[in-house]
Amino acid sequence: MRIEAYLAFRGNCQEAFNFYQAIFGGEIKNIETYENKAIDIPENYRTKWQHAELRSNSFTILGYDASPDTPLTDGTNMHLGVDMDTAENAKSTFETLAKGGKIHTSFQKTSWGAQYGRCTDKYGINWMINFKE
Repeated sequence: MRIEAYLAFRGNCQEAFNFYQAIFGGEIKNIETYENKAIDIPENYRTKWQHAELRSNSFTILGYDASPDTPLTDGTNMHLGVDMDTAENAKSTFETLAKGGKIHTSFQKTSWGAQYGRCTDKYGINWMINFKE
């Protein structure tokens, strides 16, 4: 079994995926736009991403640009958790994701023997970055 996150964006999926790729690596694949689709969507939205995948050997993030009339609420009930390989990578990743967003828990040592931080990035996606010592 494999569980994958599927993220919805407000017309900036490509920008967000480029941002995540710069941080985590991987390859953006299987991009589909709304071009030539028989659905009711504004003409200026046709080049937006109807589906995309950011994949590597260790993760998959799926995403799309929700149609403009789809209500999206930045949620607090879902976070993407990332276990990093070094403390330096964890701190750097956290700082990059938090820039332009909101820090909920500063990157710090925890009672469970890890270094951890929680933030919402500039795209409204919640992240928990962890390095277990």
